[in-house]
Amino acid sequence: MTSRPGQPKDSLADWLLIRPEISWPSWRGASPVFGAPASDGFRNFFMATRGERDSEGTARVLAALDMAFADAEQGRPLAFALMAKWQRIVLGQDLVGFRTMPAFAKGGRERYGLAPDTQALFEHCLSESAQPDLPLPSRAARAYLDILFFHPFEDGNARAAMLALAFVLAREDVLLYQVHPLRTTRWADDAEGAADLAVLLGVLITAAERRLSHGRQS
Repeated sequence: MTSRPGQPKDSLADWLLIRPEISWPSWRGASPVFGAPASDGFRNFFMATRGERDSEGTARVLAALDMAFADAEQGRPLAFALMAKWQRIVLGQDLVGFRTMPAFAKGGRERYGLAPDTQALFEHCLSESAQPDLPLPSRAARAYLDILFFHPFEDGNARAAMLALAFVLAREDVLLYQVHPLRTTRWADDAEGAADLAVLLGVLITAAERRLSHGRQS
């Protein structure tokens, strides 16, 4: 996956290079609390960021979010076929497959290459969202970034990444009150930024658990 003269460098290659070397933070975890928060941060995020300008698209992504939560409750593994099912709802299309050409983002500043094994490698990376020896915030952050930088779909990859993040957390009975702090530009060659995302997720998870615990005790 090399870049031709005049093209942006291959950001997927950058991500795959740093991915195994990221110093993921340790995390003690929050105290387990049973029940669901009264406010779903992912739902609020989609409504706030898309609601007014795209009511139909917002309704579709919220329906996909409900499906992702249902799949998480059933303990399904994160895989491309599962994500494609959600993406068909998000895009309102009957058929959604893995992209067949190099993709671009950030106004063309990032290019995501394509090789014969790209989809198979993506599937392997998704399977690591259940890696038992890595804390949940790091696994969730890595899965989110995998989707951003593999850019598997022709459209809607940012929404796909957020749905997958919600799924990975919900599969372990975690919902967030706040999601907006996650909304910032991510770069494929930024190992420290990837680790910082895991730290932020740990803070948001702990805050959600504490808020839920306080609500149930009051």
